[in-house]
Parts: sequence; C-alpha cells; structure tokens
Amino acid sequence: MNNQNLLQLLSQTNGISGDESAVREIIVEQIKDFATEYHTDSMGNLIVFKKGRKTPDKKLLISAHMDEVGFIVTHITQDGYLKFDEVGGIDRRVVMGKSVTVGKDINGVIIAEPMHLLSGEQKNTIPKYDRMYIDIGATDRNEAQQYVTLGDSIQFDSQFDWNNGIITGKALDDRVGCFILVNMIQSELEYDMYFSFVVQEEVGLRGAKCVSYAVNPDFAIVVEATTAGDIPDVAEEKQVCYVGEGAVISFMDRRTIYDKALVQSAMECADSQTKVQYKQAVAGGNDAGAIQSSRDGVRVLAVSLPCRYLHSNCSLIAESDLISVQNVVNKMAVKILGEEL
Repeated sequence: MNNQNLLQLLSQTNGISGDESAVREIIVEQIKDFATEYHTDSMGNLIVFKKGRKTPDKKLLISAHMDEVGFIVTHITQDGYLKFDEVGGIDRRVVMGKSVTVGKDINGVIIAEPMHLLSGEQKNTIPKYDRMYIDIGATDRNEAQQYVTLGDSIQFDSQFDWNNGIITGKALDDRVGCFILVNMIQSELEYDMYFSFVVQEEVGLRGAKCVSYAVNPDFAIVVEATTAGDIPDVAEEKQVCYVGEGAVISFMDRRTIYDKALVQSAMECADSQTKVQYKQAVAGGNDAGAIQSSRDGVRVLAVSLPCRYLHSNCSLIAESDLISVQNVVNKMAVKILGEEL
C-alpha cells in the first residue's frame, strides 16, 4: 500500500474515542510483518516493540493516538430523530448541517430549527447540542431502532484529498501521527524502539497513561497534529504555528512543560529538507502530559504537524510538513538512543 492510500484509509476509517478497533486493525495489518512483538492491552492500546541494529541503554517510546473526536447517540425521539452529545472537544460552529455516519454505515445530517423560524436573538446564537438532532431518514422511533442503538458512535463523513502538496480530510488529528509511526516500524531502525498507538486521547489522555506505566520508558516522543491559526483575522501573535513551515516543537502547553534539552535538540534538526518551528502559544495538550508523570517520570518531547481546522469534518495539512515531522522524529530517536541527550 502506497503512502497516499494508507493515509487515506486511516483518515476515512471511523474511530472516535472508545471505539478505535477498526483503526487498530488497519495498523496491525500494516506492522505485523515488521514488528518484533506487538500486543493490545485491556484498554485497546496497541503496543509495539521493534528490534534495531543496536540495543541501547535507554528505552524510548514513540506514541500517537488512534481516536478522533465525534459524537455519541444518547436518545431517539418518537419521530425517529437522534439526540447526541460530543466525544472530545468540538467547536459547535462547525457542526450544523454536516453529514455524519452513525454506527458503521448509517448516514445522517446534523440539524436544528430552520433559520427562518428563529427570533432575531436566536439567529445570532450558536445552538447548543440539546437543540440539535441527527436526521437519518427514519419515520419514527421504531424504524430508527432497527438501525441505531443508544451509545452508537457518530463520526463526520467527509472526503479525503491529496493534491498539489495539500492534504485534507477528517481525523488527521491524529491519524497522521499513526501514519508516521507505521512508516518507522516498516523501516530499518538503528536502535530498539517501542511504539504505541493509544486510545482515548481526546477525552483525557487515558490510553497513554496506561501505556507509559506498562512500557516504563526513559524518554518519549509524542507525534501529534496541532492547531495552525494562520488564517484571516487572527492576530499574528495568536496564530500559533504555520502550515508549510515545518514540524512544530512545543516548549509548554496546558498539560506539559517539555524537556528543555529535547526541545533545543529538536529545533537543531532543521536542514535543507526539514523545516522546524516553535509552537508560539501555551495552549492545548496531548499524551505527553500523561506520559511525563508516569511512574518516576519520563523525559518528553512533542513533535507536531501544523493543521488548520482541527477537530472538524475537514482538516488541512501540508505534505512538506509531514516530511519534516517524519525527519525530526527519526533524527531525535537516534539522538536520544545514541546517548547524545
């Protein structure tokens, strides 16, 4: 499977937090002939070990999360409409009128009261989820229950596109990280390494906490997507990072203060083939926050891909940034395990 087909498959496969099995099955199929050992733990995390040419004194974990944001069915009305709540953080402004998939293959659309029936004040207010419904075309509750069950997952339904160096699609946070880890596992490694494809990052970094305790690494690199605010009407100092300007290195976010030596070393990975930029905000968080505080502590680094329209039905990244992130992660793994840090 070539790179474009694999990333497209990962992006378009559904897997909200707590329902990542379909994504995990794809990853297992891709790595099973290359990994030295792999297993799935009780929570659903996929933990992989691969032998390299050398066995280092330190243990390195490279991690990405499999889950995407989405929704969950909470009620079916007498008229056959679905009530729902969010799974992970989603901006309600991007929700209305979007096509979704309920369960495995039921199509629906997110609706609310028609605009022409709203009062002046209501027209200027973003509806809360308790005023939204999903229409799956059912005539009543009995018909809807033939296809939908309470607790079913709901995902955005969108197209994937890779053209002219730009990639768009759903769930690029963090299927792009999974894609990078798969590429590493399929390659020849200089040193032994551990990899994890974790669950439930979007609802509290839950899978990473379990994996870090089990692997007990000395170092960890979290491969993520992060919000790029380089769009109109956003002040320069609030744009965070820029699509096309390379791998994003965080010095601090809402969950983690990153290892200063690792941050500096990552910034020094820049060369003619690899752009690197700082994340210019203390915002958000990722699995590094759970990994860092596991057991007696782990030295952590986050290497992120700048992504516009994160947590929406259509995220946007640059192919050049994808290459830069892959290069930085490869270089940092060798630096860490080669006892440079």
